[in-house]
Amino acid sequence: MQTREVIKRLKTWANPGNVAGMARFGINPQNTLGVSIPSLRALAKEIGADHILALDLWASGIHEARILAGMIDDPAQVTSAQMERWVKDFDSWDVCDQVCTNLFDKTRLSHRKALAWSKRKPEFEKRAGFALMASLAWHDKTASDAAFLKFLPAIQRGATDERNFVKKAVNWALRQIGKRSRKLNREAIRTAREIQKLDSRAARWVAADALRELTSPAMRGRLRG
Repeated sequence: MQTREVIKRLKTWANPGNVAGMARFGINPQNTLGVSIPSLRALAKEIGADHILALDLWASGIHEARILAGMIDDPAQVTSAQMERWVKDFDSWDVCDQVCTNLFDKTRLSHRKALAWSKRKPEFEKRAGFALMASLAWHDKTASDAAFLKFLPAIQRGATDERNFVKKAVNWALRQIGKRSRKLNREAIRTAREIQKLDSRAARWVAADALRELTSPAMRGRLRG
């Protein structure tokens, strides 16, 4: 499928009412068409993997085209330079999260980029670091517990960031790591208790929300199982 054809189809699905609703959830309405994620997933399935098309769609700057690019790109062909270009273009939490969970977490550089990006200052680049940690904890079934223990100091450092889109990603990463195994659950709870001691409203929220889930009877039962 050609780039022009894909963009034309996306534009025929444009829904200004959806754009207004998305904006209320903190999604950047600029260059946004209001196409639903299920529609994008169906189109991605129709297209299949296509690295060149993904690059072209990303270059279009259209919000949904960029989400679709993350769905159809080939992780094996994604380079460090491409990841750096794309992360700098993130301007909305949903594009950030969709690309991290659909593409970046499947690349060979995923663990390295997660740590590097967690130290960045720009809001969505920093969010990407923690979103990638959460995605890896969810999707990377072969990684060892040790690979995720390396993320916990970065999570503790990031917990004091008061920006909403950063602190929510920090919390997401901590919870996902803590749900992965009994050992990681213990270490995530320990980290959350250390975060709880920090003189920061964001840190206290991150810790309280994570502890609520990670110490619940349901979580303990699932990990025992």
